[in-house]
Amino acid sequence: MKKILALLLALVLVLSACGEATTETTTDEPAETGETTETTETAETTDEPGLKVVIVTSPSGVDDGSFNQDNYNGILAFQKANPNTEVKAVQETTGDVMACIQSVRDVVADYDVIVTPGFQFAGVSEIAEENPDKKFILIDSEPTPVGDKKEFENIYSMMFAEEESGFFAGVAAALETKTGKVAVVNGIAYPSNVNYQYGFESGVNYAVKHLGAKAEVVELASNPGTDVTGANVGGNYIGDFADEPGGKVVGKSLIDQGVDIMLVAAGGSGNGVFTAAKEAEGVMVIGCDVDQYDDGVVGDKNIILTSALKVMGPNVEKALNMVKDGTFKGANVVLRADTDSTGYVSADGRNSLSDDTKAKLEEVYGKLKAGEIVPAANFNGHTPDAFPGL
Repeated sequence: MKKILALLLALVLVLSACGEATTETTTDEPAETGETTETTETAETTDEPGLKVVIVTSPSGVDDGSFNQDNYNGILAFQKANPNTEVKAVQETTGDVMACIQSVRDVVADYDVIVTPGFQFAGVSEIAEENPDKKFILIDSEPTPVGDKKEFENIYSMMFAEEESGFFAGVAAALETKTGKVAVVNGIAYPSNVNYQYGFESGVNYAVKHLGAKAEVVELASNPGTDVTGANVGGNYIGDFADEPGGKVVGKSLIDQGVDIMLVAAGGSGNGVFTAAKEAEGVMVIGCDVDQYDDGVVGDKNIILTSALKVMGPNVEKALNMVKDGTFKGANVVLRADTDSTGYVSADGRNSLSDDTKAKLEEVYGKLKAGEIVPAANFNGHTPDAFPGL
């Protein structure tokens, strides 16, 4: 199952190739605000007009090697199958919520489908209501504030059960640690990040109780997170998704406390954690969102234990196909392991897991997929110390 998942991810990482008929234009000069950059990809058109698709990202672009790029690859996969599709990438560089929404407003008139990855775009529903003829695909965000489950006819909102992927990471870390100390490092305490944290902690607790592991989760008193409701969720939060030096400081502090395996869910800040691990001895990390094995190379070794996955690209492509064939319906969905939308990397040559750990992960994957295990998440009413299946 996970091998198929890994192969699927590999397929969507292949960029659209349309020969000389394909053009790519990148504007390095900033827009009038100095905050937005744009990339346009057009394919050879046919007599039949195709969809015009724009993806708006913030603060990193579609070449971040992680979250945004995985979503973009879903668009490129759709474009490859539908060469008359016009694709544009817009990067809002500040991360400011109001600036993100304005970036969407600036381009909405010119495109059929607007794709917005990230919690920063939660307020896009106002624009959607003003433009009922446009289709919006949201990733990692609901169209209205947390707790308000309102749906819109032209918004397809995809949330992911990150706690499931975090759970697998926690089980793997607990089974593989040599020091008995593991940790999860996050960027900002958005729901998706807290889900990874709670899922990881749930996985460690499960492995200790049921799989014979000996491990504890380490948290730095100086780096707790505060979620969107103002609650203290603990953990190890850098406070930014683009603070590589800060990530290295947090990573090194955890290593100094004996941590030898860390799940890193921190965007660009996570690069600093990777650096701290590479400079240490015997420390490994678990990648996040996509297969990050290639990022773990240090000399003739690799520090990646495995990667916790959210299968975003194929789900974006699926949503675009719904627009194309007329079956698109507005909805707020949470995608889970039962649709192969969460998981971990187990493919040969892309992880450092032992055979025993792989076997145990396969066992718990089946239980989680069947609903026998329900890890804690930010708002599901469970805690890492008390959840169904523990």
